[in-house]
Amino acid sequence: MLLGKTIIVTGANCGIGKATATELLRRQGRVIMACRDRDRAEKAAQEIQQEAGPDHGELVIKLLDLASLKSVRSFCEEIIKEEHRLDVLINNAGIYQCPYTKTEDGFEMQFGVNHLGHFLLTNLLLDLLKRSAPSRIIVVSSKLYKYSDINFDDLNSEQSYDKAFAYSRSKLANLLFTLELSHKLEETGVTVNALTPGIVRTNLGRHAYIPLLVKPLFYLLSWAFFKSPEQGAETSVYLACSPDVEGVKGKCFANCLEEQLLEKATDEEVAKKLWDISEVMVGLAD
Repeated sequence: MLLGKTIIVTGANCGIGKATATELLRRQGRVIMACRDRDRAEKAAQEIQQEAGPDHGELVIKLLDLASLKSVRSFCEEIIKEEHRLDVLINNAGIYQCPYTKTEDGFEMQFGVNHLGHFLLTNLLLDLLKRSAPSRIIVVSSKLYKYSDINFDDLNSEQSYDKAFAYSRSKLANLLFTLELSHKLEETGVTVNALTPGIVRTNLGRHAYIPLLVKPLFYLLSWAFFKSPEQGAETSVYLACSPDVEGVKGKCFANCLEEQLLEKATDEEVAKKLWDISEVMVGLAD
C-alpha cells in the first residue's frame, strides 16, 4: 500500500501514465497528475477514480507543459510550496515521431519534451525528493533507443531531421540521464531507474504514418499482439512501490526484470557530457 506516499506522474491523462496513476491510486497513494491540458486531465481523473474503486487514495491535478521551461519552473515552485514530501517522481510523458516543431524555448520538440523538460523537472524537485528519502525517480524510456546516438553537433536537429531517429535519440538520452543521475544521488537515499514498457496500445503513435488500406489490419494486430496500457504500466508500478528494488539505482527494467542495455546507453563519458550540455540548455548551469 502507498498510504501517506505522494507520487507525481507526468502525462497521467492517457496511455501508460493513466494506467499507472490508476493503479497507484488504487494502492492508496496520493497521486499528482502532471498534465498540460486541464480539460483532458479532469476527464481522465474521473475515469481514473472510477477504475480505482471506492476505497482509493487522493488524486490531484496540476498543470505542466514539458514543452515550456517556464511551465516546468512554475509547476515545481507550486509543488515545493504546497507539498511537504515527494516519494516518487515518474517521468512518463512523451511525444512520438511528430513533424519537426520546436518547443517554446526553441528546442526540437521530441528532445525538448522527452529529455530536457524532464531533466529540468527532476533537478528542480531533487531537494524535496532528498528530504523525503527514501524516495524514487522513474524514467520511462523505450527499446527504440537502440536506433540512435547522441549527435552533440546537432542536438536540435537543425542540420537534418528524421522523426524516428529524433524519438530514439530522446529515449537514449533518458537512459544516459538515468545513468548520470544515479551517480549524483549516491548516499542521498534517492534512487533512479529507467524502464522500457514495450509496444503498448496508446495514442502515442498518433503522428506515425499508417497507409489507409493497412490501418484495419494494423489495429487488428495491435489488439492481438500489443500490450494494454495496464500491462504497459506494470513495470512503472513495480519500480514505484516494490520492496524488491529498494536501494537499486541506475538500472533499466523491462517486464519487472532488469534489462541489459547496449553500450551506447551505459557510456559514462557521453552521459556526463549530455548532462553538462543539458544543464546549459535548460538554464541550470552558472
